Order: sequence, then structure tokens, then C-alpha cells
Amino acid sequence: MSKTRRITCLAAAASVIALAAAACGAPEEDGDDRGALPDDATDCANYEQYGDLEGETVSIMGSILDAEADEMQEAWSYFESCTGATIEYEGTAQFEADMKVRVDGGNAPDIALFPQPGLMSQFKDDLVPASDELSALATEGWTEDWLNYGTIDGTLYAAPNSSNAKSFIWYSPSFFADNGYEVPQTWDELIALSDTIAESGVTPWCAGFESGGATGWPGTDWIEDIVLREGTDVYDQWVSHEIPFNDPQIVTAIDKAGSILQNEDYIFNGTDTISTTAFQTAGHPILDGSCAFYRMASFYGAMWPEGTTVAEDGDVFAFRFPESNEGDNTMLVGGEFVAAFSDSEATEATRQFLASELYHNSRLQTGPWSTARQGVDPANATTPINQFATEILTDPAVTVRFDGSDLMPGEVGASSFWTGMVEWADGAKDSQQMADDIENSWP
Repeated sequence: MSKTRRITCLAAAASVIALAAAACGAPEEDGDDRGALPDDATDCANYEQYGDLEGETVSIMGSILDAEADEMQEAWSYFESCTGATIEYEGTAQFEADMKVRVDGGNAPDIALFPQPGLMSQFKDDLVPASDELSALATEGWTEDWLNYGTIDGTLYAAPNSSNAKSFIWYSPSFFADNGYEVPQTWDELIALSDTIAESGVTPWCAGFESGGATGWPGTDWIEDIVLREGTDVYDQWVSHEIPFNDPQIVTAIDKAGSILQNEDYIFNGTDTISTTAFQTAGHPILDGSCAFYRMASFYGAMWPEGTTVAEDGDVFAFRFPESNEGDNTMLVGGEFVAAFSDSEATEATRQFLASELYHNSRLQTGPWSTARQGVDPANATTPINQFATEILTDPAVTVRFDGSDLMPGEVGASSFWTGMVEWADGAKDSQQMADDIENSWP
């Protein structure tokens, strides 16, 4: 299960109803409420390049569910009504398992939205490489860092879709203003501010690793953020297993995370509650001043209680996880990639549209979402946190690295790394023992 979509997977109880209600074609003229879409997205002249696709159907499969699936389909609804194509979207909370069943059974979707580049690479022999036209769109739209994750053995197979900024720390702007605190720019400043807050009688940090069958994954993000800030070379070597998981540099990074997560003076309700505190609500004590910080990705903006103002001058907002090395400008990211199992004309046209600036600008306006697609206007995002994330993600000066556990083999990234973080948080294993066990699990 990919971390980029666990937020929707965990809320999937009503997904069947939501997906059944989602329209695949253009809605009826009466009551058409798609005013959120930009004018150019509703002008059929902008779809003429994709040709006449009347009667053609393109199936898309992904892990996106519920309201987010509705918002995604709204963003491509005029592509359907203007070209005549029908896009049939199927969302599943068991994407990884379902994809294998579908492909092995000769029933692959035309397009799959892969949240894990590592998973996508397992289907290389069945995928259709990007055409010259799609490759040109992808090169125009994304930095080399992003394109590398859609590339397998030197061939581009998939352009990115959504993008999440993961290196975020949530806080209360009013708490900072009332106490004269400034957003820390370095790790040392972060620790110094945590000490100051602890001395004032407020617990600096909230933390929660509980996530049902995926319990532990929020802890992996901590380690990934810290390793990335030790150096991109180290991060790349670690993720690809060019250096072992228990390399001294990685153990040091785990210990560094422990200076916060294993510090009894720092953690709200105590360190022994981390593995049993649900990540969805773990940050909420910020609202009543019970803790000051919560490390979680940009998608957490949708998980605050109803009525919470998420804005730079609101109840809560986020700042970037600080750098360890002066001059670094990094961001841990997640997202999906648009890969195809069909080379039909309609599939190719749909892939090109989903890689276009037009689609990404439209999708920004149909609901909370962020993208790394160059050329979009971040101001189109529907929330301040998604605007902030898109500003960062579309900045070519920012060095991005994809979520490490989503790139590692499933036996590690979606198993031993998760369980290792729980054992470490519970105090059952120290950093070296955890790293040794995970290294021994590497296939």
C-alpha cells in the first residue's frame, strides 16, 4: 500500500457509493455546476488536437477514491464531452494486489495511475513506452528528478500525475506569533526551538504512527526526510541498496530522528503512545496548544477537524522540514504516474491530455490537489496549503526525491521498514537493531 494514497484507502468505506455516483461523461446541461474549471478547459477548441474519439472508451485504474476521485473525473470531463471519448475510472483500495491480478489475467486497464514507481517497474514488459509526443510533453512539464521516476531502464514509460509535498511540519501560526517564535530554517534551529517550547511547559511534538494494516509508515517518512537532508547521494544509494540499510550513515539518521521521537520531554502523551496514536488525528492537539509541531505531508491539510482554517494566518499551517546542510533545497515527494497497457489512439490521446498544462490547471481547481507540472498557476489551487505545495513542487530549483519506502522492494518498504519503526518507537529495538533487521529482510 502506497503512503501517497493511504489517506483515501483508510476512508474507503463509502467508496463504492462515491464511485458509482461519479459521472464519466459530461454532465447534463441542467444543473451543470462545473464553474470551478478555467474557461480554457471548457472550450472544445482546446481539445481538437486529440481528434474525434466518438465511441471510444478508455479504462483507468487507480487508488484514488471517494471525493478525490469525483474531483479528478470532473477535471477530465470536458476532454470526454469535447472528444467524444468515455473514460471509465475504477478506484480500488487494494491497487497493488488488484493490478497484479488484472495484468496476470490478461485484463489490464488501458491506463493505470501508479503511486509507486517500484511497483510500476514490475510491469515493464506489459507497458507501452511513451510516444515521442508524450515524451516531449513530459520533458516540457517536469524536471529531470521527476522524469527519472517515470523511466525504466532508460525508457520513459509514464508522465507524473499528482504530486505531494511530504517534507512538511504543521504548526499554529498564532502560537508562534503570540510567543515571538520564528519558523526554523535549520535542524539545529528546530531542536533549539523545541527545547525552548518544552521549557515553557508546552510539549513540542505530536506524533502518531498508527495506520491500520500500514501502521509504522509515518515513521518511515521521518527517516527518509533526515537521510535526504544528509545528502541526495546517500539517499539514492540507500534507496537503491547500493549501501546497506544498516550503513552507519543510516543508523546515525535513525538516531537523529530519535532525538525527537524518543525524547520524553518532546512527545505529547509520551513516546510509548506513538505507535498506537492514529496518524489521521495525531496532529489535532496543535489546535488547543497541547503540542507545537506535527510532521506530516501536504495531504494532511484535508484531515483537520471541520471548521479549522488551514492558512498562513489561520489556525494551522505548515513549514518545510529544515535542511541540515547550508544551501540545500530539497523536498521529499509522493505522487502517481500515468502508465499505459494499451497503444490505442484513444489511450494515447488520454495520456497526452493528462500530461498537459490544461489538465493540471483544471485539476488544481476541482478540489484540493497539488502538482509538479511546470507552467501551471499555483494560485489555481483551491486551498492555501495546496498552493504552497504546488509553488514548491513546480520550482525547478528544488531537488526532489520520491518517497524511499515506495521505491524499495515491498518486503522492505511496505513490511519490515513499517514494523521496524513500530518496534523502534516502542523501545523494543534500538536504531542499530532495527536497521540490521531491515537489512536482513532485503530480498
